[in-house]
Order: sequence, then structure tokens, then C-alpha cells
Amino acid sequence: MADCVEKRVELKAPISRVWRAPIDYREFGERFHVKLEDPFVPGHLSRGRITYPDHENTQFEAAVQKMEPERPFSLTWHPYPANPQIDYSRDTLVEFKLEKNAKGTLLRVTEFGFDKVPGDRRLEIFRVNDDGWAEQLKNIARYLA
Repeated sequence: MADCVEKRVELKAPISRVWRAPIDYREFGERFHVKLEDPFVPGHLSRGRITYPDHENTQFEAAVQKMEPERPFSLTWHPYPANPQIDYSRDTLVEFKLEKNAKGTLLRVTEFGFDKVPGDRRLEIFRVNDDGWAEQLKNIARYLA
């Protein structure tokens, strides 16, 4: 099993527009089904509630690592926090990178650190997040179309 999930999507939008989709906490919330309490700020924890059906009472927490205009945006979070009774103390790092291309922008999302997830949960979390990032990139593409 790989240590990271990587997904890519080509978007017919300029980098300046694509960058706002993950970076603006309201747009992030719309795309990722999260109601965040505050804007993203580097070095701070962002909290909210997941709004995805059947997960509405699940807390969302992410710590912004990097955030510079139109540059890579990254955060750490607890992967697949569906059960509040399970210790998710092993965060993964999620990085959003943008590259200009002939169609507009290539968005690449990579989640690193699955090797730190406890072995009995690693395969399930990897599978769920691999599927989840594929779906999230489709959401972003639909939103920006």
C-alpha cells in the first residue's frame, strides 16, 4: 500500500479562481460538506461540523500549515474521523497544488502520512480517502464549470 493518495483534475478556470475553492473557508465548506466556524489561518486550528448526510454530528478539525496566494495550500487533519470514540492522533498532511496548463489549471491534491495511521485502520482509511478525494475533485470541477 502506498503512503499517499494523489488525485489530479484539469479545470477550465484560471489559477486565481481555482485557488479560492480550497482556501476560502466558505467555499471549502460548500465543496467538502463542512460548516467551518472561522476562516483558515496558517498555524491555527480550524473547527466545524461535517454536513455530509449520516455524518452531520461529526466534528471537523484541520490545522493550516501553508497558505500563500496561488501557491500550495496545506493542512493536517485526522483522516476519516467518522467515529469520535477512536483516537485519530495520527494526522495526515493534505496539500493542494496548482499549475497553469493549456486548459486553465491543473489541481493536484495529495494526502501524505498513511504510514502513521494505526495498522488496523490504515487500509480502510486509505481506501475511504482515496475514494473521497476522487469525489471531491469532481465536486470542484462541477463547481468551477
